[in-house]
Amino acid sequence: SMATSMPRHPPNQPPRHRKWGATGTGNAPMAPPCRLRRRDRAPKLIALWLGLGVVAFVAAASSSSSSSSSCPFAAAPALALADASVKAQSPRARSCPIEQAAGQPGPAQQITRRDLVRNGAATLALSAGIGAAKQSSGTALSPESLTTERVGTKIIETSVLGSGSDALEIKTIINGLWQVSGAHGRIDGKSAIEEMFQYDNAGLTTWDAADIYGPAELITREFRRQYKQMNGGKDPNIQVLTKYVPRPGDMPFELIEAAVDSRLSRLGVDKIDLLQFHWWDYSNKQYIEAMKHMKTLKERGKIRNLALTNFDTKHLQELVEEHGIPIVSNQVQFSMLDRRPLNKMVPFAEKHDIKLLAYGVLCGGLLTDKYLGVRDPTETLDTASKQKYWYGTINEWGDWQLFQKLLRTLKEVGDSHRVSIANVAQRYVLDQPQVGGVIIGARLSKGLHVNDNLATYDLKLTSEDYAKIDDVLNQGRMLRGDCGDEYRRYA
Repeated sequence: SMATSMPRHPPNQPPRHRKWGATGTGNAPMAPPCRLRRRDRAPKLIALWLGLGVVAFVAAASSSSSSSSSCPFAAAPALALADASVKAQSPRARSCPIEQAAGQPGPAQQITRRDLVRNGAATLALSAGIGAAKQSSGTALSPESLTTERVGTKIIETSVLGSGSDALEIKTIINGLWQVSGAHGRIDGKSAIEEMFQYDNAGLTTWDAADIYGPAELITREFRRQYKQMNGGKDPNIQVLTKYVPRPGDMPFELIEAAVDSRLSRLGVDKIDLLQFHWWDYSNKQYIEAMKHMKTLKERGKIRNLALTNFDTKHLQELVEEHGIPIVSNQVQFSMLDRRPLNKMVPFAEKHDIKLLAYGVLCGGLLTDKYLGVRDPTETLDTASKQKYWYGTINEWGDWQLFQKLLRTLKEVGDSHRVSIANVAQRYVLDQPQVGGVIIGARLSKGLHVNDNLATYDLKLTSEDYAKIDDVLNQGRMLRGDCGDEYRRYA
């Protein structure tokens, strides 16, 4: 590979890090305050998200007893849906555990009510924003650590999390695996693995998974097994960033070690590249004990790097400065419509060389050419992610008319560079300070976007491009509060 230094911003471009105050940014005045306060909208949002969660939970929890056809995971008999959740499995109906976890027909299973809550409702809470469990995801990086790598004729941007012998180089476009959890429909296991090979061949080798993303970890394990089988036992050069999302309670060392061992088993590795920790309830201080235990397990060689997901600046600072936890990244919601990380998170991350991994960059797919000219968005909100970002982000920033104006502007900018609206939205966030990567959902077996995503690396936005985009963005409202509160907002 070829590595060279990458300038963080286009020549003569003003810094992207700005303080957001009462007058917005630059000379643009802030839009009038929101007519309907957030807490007045909360009951409607909660009802909507709970409804989405119930529907998706029922879909994920129900399985037919018929067996599925050719399963690429048959050679891995130890695979299970989640941590010890499958108590028994009928030997007569051996089918694909990954397809079962994603809602495909599978064998009859004995699963406890607690298991269903953990692997169903908690999983769906991540995308739908359910109050029963409140989620997050994360990782980040700094301008100095940006480099490039040549894959064939393409230049792939990379960044580095951590330092020293534990430093982890990742691709700045990260393939997100939330979409295989069940809330976005069924997946085909064989097709999913085949598409992972296409991502790998293109140089997009970094994957974002979680213990509550259904079969996400198992998919990466099976890809690894098949790759080694096809390449004489050689390990694939992939980076898997996974998460540990426990329910708040006592966090003894034995529990944390068991969870880490489960991640190792499900990933099929000896050391976790990056373990991202999420905590639902800050009033329960056991998250501090949990992180101390994970630090011990890192020192024992089971974890390469520790990270957080959806932690706000206050509690990130507590872990880093008061308890000495070596956090290398935090995964937060960050898009051109949601620039809250610039307020507090970015300055703190710069001080401690903590990278930010951004999710929600495309607002669940709404920041794409597909929605340009659409008159009524509510008729096409066909995934939990789109519902979340429409009601929780776009409506907080402005209205559909203003959003269409933004899409037209992004289309104009994209056309001038021969790229899509999605490419412009991705590039905009990648150019922000401390952003080490953007997480773009990989809807495995549902649609391949490898070439579309690679086009982002060919795009360099100019100062004029930013001026056009910011002019529209500043006509909307700034989202309030710190980043990292998405799943605690109504607690």
